[in-house]
Amino acid sequence: MLYKEIIAVSGMPGLFQLVSSKTGGAIVRSLADEKTFFASGRLHQFTPLESIEVFTKEGNISLSAVFTAMGKQESGVKPADPDADPEEIRKYFRETIAGLDEDRVHLSDMKKMLKWYGILSIRELLKFPETETLTADSPAPKEENEAAKENPENTSSIS
Repeated sequence: MLYKEIIAVSGMPGLFQLVSSKTGGAIVRSLADEKTFFASGRLHQFTPLESIEVFTKEGNISLSAVFTAMGKQESGVKPADPDADPEEIRKYFRETIAGLDEDRVHLSDMKKMLKWYGILSIRELLKFPETETLTADSPAPKEENEAAKENPENTSSIS
């Protein structure tokens, strides 16, 4: 299962694997009990985990970066229990995510991230693909280089 197939469904607890999308909704499989069912698009919204970001004071970070930080933190400190004291949960996230914007990341969001981390950990789905970022020094992706070799007149540049 790929990380991009994992979704959150509004109004339903837990995480789901997107099995298939249909005109009126999606067929999803619960990661908790592996039951497969149809979720109506009229009643629910579907959010891929790879599109979720967490607010920090410097900007936003991806949910996969938060889970990675939680994994690194786990070697020294066990993740807080989602049902723990609210101050304990906030303290855990302050230690795990530098610059967390606590005015915009609510306690319910923190609890949800802890629950999701637990589900992904049990299912061994915490290995995230590295995102490639191109900089001015980076070579262009292979496909673009080969296309430029085949047709050098069809290249564009910014002046």
